[in-house]
Amino acid sequence: MSLDWLPRDEEIKDHDLFDDSYFSTEPPGIIYERRPITDPKGNPVDGLYTAWITLNNPGQFNSYTTEMVKGVIAGFHRASMDRRVVAVVFTAAGSRSFCTGGNTKEYAEYYAGRPQEYGLYMDLFNGMVDAILTCKKPVICRVNGMRVAGGQEIGMACDLTLAVDTAIFGQAGPRHGSAPDGGSTDFLPGILSFDDAIWNCVSCELWSAYKMKQKGLVTKVVPVLKQDGEFTRNPLVITDRWIEDGEVVYGEFVTGDAAKQAKSVLKEADYDFSLLDAEINKIAWTFTNLFPGCLMKSIDGIRQKKRFFWDMTKHEHRHWLAANMQGEALLGFHAFNTRKQTGTSVIDFVEYRRRLAEGAESGEDLFEAVLGTPREE
Repeated sequence: MSLDWLPRDEEIKDHDLFDDSYFSTEPPGIIYERRPITDPKGNPVDGLYTAWITLNNPGQFNSYTTEMVKGVIAGFHRASMDRRVVAVVFTAAGSRSFCTGGNTKEYAEYYAGRPQEYGLYMDLFNGMVDAILTCKKPVICRVNGMRVAGGQEIGMACDLTLAVDTAIFGQAGPRHGSAPDGGSTDFLPGILSFDDAIWNCVSCELWSAYKMKQKGLVTKVVPVLKQDGEFTRNPLVITDRWIEDGEVVYGEFVTGDAAKQAKSVLKEADYDFSLLDAEINKIAWTFTNLFPGCLMKSIDGIRQKKRFFWDMTKHEHRHWLAANMQGEALLGFHAFNTRKQTGTSVIDFVEYRRRLAEGAESGEDLFEAVLGTPREE
């Protein structure tokens, strides 16, 4: 028996919640665009795309403002609901930075000392991480430079990380008045050893892309520097394996005169992201040639382990981070925000600990004693 007589609505539904007002090509903002999937010969595939969500605030190292966080949420929702999108590429503008986390100017000048307001901001931040972890398309983090602090955290929420070899990775929280509880304390112990996870979280050391590839945090690293038309590896990083004091130092930064020379090369060389984008196209083509339902069930099955620890702690972390805006964050973010005036981006930690040991009360006297003072012109 034919069922052709049953009424059917053939109009394709639009399930996107957000309009274009969340996106902007003017910094600071979020750029949302679709780019065609390409086959191995470079030919565009009609009707299938990658969705590119780009942090566009290069003047402030692509740190995200409150409005940009909303844009990231909107972008991942749109990509998730777009039937023509095969995968999402999460990246940033320029050649210096993927993201250095939350906008410290906004943190210092608005959120510091306003815990209730920062709690509302953290609700948005948590929503941004949730949007990445629940996106119904594979998410590739395209790391074009520094991925530090909150930038490291939203990057680790992605499924794969492809990085140029000038990229650096790490945290900044304990040095600047916060804790990496926007994902790092949840994600890092599942990727690094526990010792490395702890040291990476608290030391605020910056690790090279090669070191992170060796430790399993990065999927692939490619050169980006060009000299005389040829790609060259980042001279600031040791990329051959040699032994020093019984340890392999592959992926560590060079020091001394070698570092000075390397930094000079970094300034003068051209930056060419074609190798990075070629690798992204290869991965997107692989995804295109998989059953979409089986693909996402497989990815979600692995993501679930990330989400388990993230969901278990994100609300508790939200409350602590909000309350901390009355204490160490108030000091740390103001110190960083006034670094041009004082010549230092951090408080006087020795004096701070000394005063705490003497039972000093939190307040203006303590803050004045440990914050830097403006230099004379």
